[in-house]
Amino acid sequence: MNQTMIDKAKEYAAARLEGLKRGNGAPFMQHVDAVAAIVEKEIGLAGEAVATVYLHEASRKHPELLAEIASLFGHETGSMVVGLNKISTINPRDTRLQAENYRKLIISYSADPRVTLIKLADRLEVMRSLADCFPRNDHIKKATETMMLYAPLAHQLGLYRIKSELEDLSFKVIQPEDYRLITNNLRANEIERKKQIAGFVQPLEKELRKAGIRYELKSRTKTTYSIWRKMQIQQVGVDEVYDILAIRFIVDTTPDREKEVCWQVYSIVTQIYEPIPERMRDWITVPKASGYESLHITVRTPEGAALEVQIRSRRMDIVAEFGVAAHWAYKGVKNEQVMNDWLAGVRKRLQNPQEDFSSAEKDLYKSNEIYVFTPAGDLRRLPAGATVLDFAFEIHSNIGLRCTGGRVNGKMSQVRDTLQTGDVVEILTSRNQKPSRDWLGFVVSGKARNKIRQKLREEEGIQDVAGREMLERRLKNWKMELTPEDLMQLMKHFRIKQISDFYAAVAREDISLQDIKLFLLKDKEDTSEKPETGSTPPEHAEEKTSYREGDYLVIDDNFGRIGYKLARCCNPVIGDEVFGFVSIKEGIKIHRMSCPNAARLMTRYPYRIQKVRWREKVTSAMFQITIRFTAYQEIGLAQEISDVIGNLSLNLRSFTFSGQGGKIAGKLQVAVSSNKQVDLLLFQLRKIRGITKAVRE
Repeated sequence: MNQTMIDKAKEYAAARLEGLKRGNGAPFMQHVDAVAAIVEKEIGLAGEAVATVYLHEASRKHPELLAEIASLFGHETGSMVVGLNKISTINPRDTRLQAENYRKLIISYSADPRVTLIKLADRLEVMRSLADCFPRNDHIKKATETMMLYAPLAHQLGLYRIKSELEDLSFKVIQPEDYRLITNNLRANEIERKKQIAGFVQPLEKELRKAGIRYELKSRTKTTYSIWRKMQIQQVGVDEVYDILAIRFIVDTTPDREKEVCWQVYSIVTQIYEPIPERMRDWITVPKASGYESLHITVRTPEGAALEVQIRSRRMDIVAEFGVAAHWAYKGVKNEQVMNDWLAGVRKRLQNPQEDFSSAEKDLYKSNEIYVFTPAGDLRRLPAGATVLDFAFEIHSNIGLRCTGGRVNGKMSQVRDTLQTGDVVEILTSRNQKPSRDWLGFVVSGKARNKIRQKLREEEGIQDVAGREMLERRLKNWKMELTPEDLMQLMKHFRIKQISDFYAAVAREDISLQDIKLFLLKDKEDTSEKPETGSTPPEHAEEKTSYREGDYLVIDDNFGRIGYKLARCCNPVIGDEVFGFVSIKEGIKIHRMSCPNAARLMTRYPYRIQKVRWREKVTSAMFQITIRFTAYQEIGLAQEISDVIGNLSLNLRSFTFSGQGGKIAGKLQVAVSSNKQVDLLLFQLRKIRGITKAVRE
């Protein structure tokens, strides 16, 4: 039945791929046949999985065939074809930076674990034929994708032979000189290694024959990429990597005696050669989660050399090389339950990796995330249930704040529309758009929520300032003064608890200026015949008025000479929106409107706030500002930052940064003459490759 299905799928694909050629001019069906062979013979899948290989290639560029495939070959096969077709659309732009996200995306498309296994087979065939069938300028990209995405997946699933071959094929392309150095060194020492093996095995063979143990002897030279990795970690040359050579004893015995015979071989080896206990690995008593079983010991030869010995049964060897499924294919036994159990284990490993990935990667495959693309092909990770607006904030805060909707897979969508994995999203913006409190009701990402709340607070702060200025101008026209006691009475009258809310209500015209005037006049009439108690201006009020120049205090570069200074908490520069605060000992302190302390000062001490503006022409002043940034670790990043500052003719006062886990956080202190230079500097810094965030303190 399975073979009939495979033949039918192959015939279906051949008809639709007829005339299609590979890069070397060979029929494209050669690639499809080769992938199918890897899936069946090297991984051990059969039936639907092999048929899926053919159907996937037939329908990749013809999505209209998917319904027909599901009808002809069954829903299960059709579902696998859909998953593979989605994976084939993935085109990583920067694999090194986003390898984790792309691996997650591949697995999220693999509802059936066989989809991931088929994709590994496809990539293995691509790498085997890379030199013959692909343009030279594609080699590095394919090899990098393989090293960062597919080799780790093969390793995680216990397909160690496939993992090693993918690594070596990629390494050969990415670092050809290092590859040649190691392979040439291995060739030069090949005769010496054969002599070493012969001398090592000779006394063992005699004892194994005495014990009646049937076995096959294999010597294994460490893979080129593994040797290179050891060289990098240990900072040694090729000749100094001590475990390049391993000898493997593969015993032939019945399943019920496997462990017993393996330990018997172990006993013979350690009686003749001195073992190194700390190098002992027992994966027979407790196999790896991937199903790997073997005894690994390292012993010293009489000459003092260290040699690794692996001991396993024939069944264990096939599983170690090709996976559990390949064992049953090798034996020719149809064991559906074992196959199903293994595939269930594959699914579990994909969803919950536990041992072969670093701690940062152990939560990779949760279902509470989605993966969405920008029109340029950048991959972004978002929480499940994320909306178009969440995606806009993920791209950039300013884009989120101005978002009016988007196009999802080419179709117009609203800001609240929910996204799915694989969607391609283009954000639409408008300068007139402002965030609404309603947005908090449907966004799900923390970044979006925080930025919306922050902007809403800023808007309320702007309204607060605007209302304060409106009232102050009108009070001046009325020739009236608003004391703190008057303000408290007004807030009580209009049932408002916060001063900032009161001024915001004035700005929105929820409270009429005429109503305020009438209330103040009535209040003055009520108290005109009473002694003036409680109406004394607050302490230092006289200090406040002495700094006024009309309605505004005009400031220039004479800081500290005429009674005002720049606040160190926010370091304002020419061009920033600022206000003055009458301090007790240091005169007027000039703060930015966006200063972290602004809301507190304006709320608690409204009578000490001074309106301020910059003189139109100030040329000689220099200000020190601080910029914080975060970035991925990139070679030459510090030089690029220094070049940007130099090109803008700015003076760099200090530059510090620290790094951990592939990311760095840094701080720049730069002398500037205006906020325009600050904006230009931030713009140029954000363009540098690797920098993810740059903000002014």
